[in-house]
Amino acid sequence: MTTNTPTHDELRRWVREVCERYPGEYWREKDSKKEYPSEFVDELIASGYLSALIPEEYGGFGLGVSEAAVIAGEINRAGGAAGPCHGQMYMSTLLRHASEEQRDYYLPKIASGELRFQTFGVTEPNSGTDTTRLQTTAVRDGEHYIVNGQKMFISRANNSDLLLLLARTTPLDEVERRTHGLSLFLIEQEALDPEGFEIQPVEVMINNDTNQLFFDNLEISASCLIGEEGMGFRYLLDGLNTERILIAAECVGDGRWFIEKATDYAKTRVVFERPIGQNQGIQFPLARAYANVESAALMVERSAALFDAGEPCGAEANMAKLLAADASWEAANVAMQTFGGYGFAREYDVERKFRETRLYQIAPISTNLILSYLAEHILGLPRSF
Repeated sequence: MTTNTPTHDELRRWVREVCERYPGEYWREKDSKKEYPSEFVDELIASGYLSALIPEEYGGFGLGVSEAAVIAGEINRAGGAAGPCHGQMYMSTLLRHASEEQRDYYLPKIASGELRFQTFGVTEPNSGTDTTRLQTTAVRDGEHYIVNGQKMFISRANNSDLLLLLARTTPLDEVERRTHGLSLFLIEQEALDPEGFEIQPVEVMINNDTNQLFFDNLEISASCLIGEEGMGFRYLLDGLNTERILIAAECVGDGRWFIEKATDYAKTRVVFERPIGQNQGIQFPLARAYANVESAALMVERSAALFDAGEPCGAEANMAKLLAADASWEAANVAMQTFGGYGFAREYDVERKFRETRLYQIAPISTNLILSYLAEHILGLPRSF
């Protein structure tokens, strides 16, 4: 941790200053044209905020997950979206398991923005969240691996220089446990043979660079391997708590944005000669949504503090994601109801943010899977699947 760690209020103010240069009109235009917000992401990279978790010796800020959560949350609270760039803040897997040579080479380039690290090739069309049954293979051939398979719902593939790929290196029927025999590879996409690697876009309901990836006898260097062969699933898990916490922080940011927008509107919208915010039918849902968002924020802070202290935080990170996703979706519905028909008008940004925050009920892990995790691993109930 840097000795000049900014306070959370300072971070919020600095991030807000950047976000104010990209108002609702900017995001509406990007959404309408399905364009990646390159200008916004470039400025965040230049400011150093996306390198928050990269140690100072590699050119980053050397901050903790607590500070990274503040940055991600404030972007969404300001009306923007951290989704197009939050991948660059998931550094745990590289920091903990990449070789010294890999860290020395890649981390400074990621911190400076020379290389964008935004894409994670994990999900597949047939395995979904049952990651251990993925079918993409990487077979060792001398100083190379030959990769074959397909990935689905891969974000930001067209706007990332690096791809963190999870593939099976030992057949499933040859391992003791399903989690064994999976390996992680860090790949520079520009160097890939286009005949063996293809990106196909997938149209989705939000402005998100979403794709399918196809690997056809793609040759990659053995030096791309992260850590030991066959240990990729465990390495991946080390990064999931960071992901859960940061996504939860974004949900809290969304929830606060919805409540602030809806509250301001309720104070000024006059129907039947009185502001609609005077009606308990408007007040009570807003008040309850506010209470739930702020409660979720406390779990985000708790899980981030545990992570930064090196303490186990799997349960807390998952609960933060669950509570924050539910709270932001509740706030989105309350805001839509408060705005009424105007909530569907693009100029108010409610419908855009409504669509964006709905994603987090499903990804990067569904709320049902979190409930299954808590039931089995925390409450000690029988495994349900």
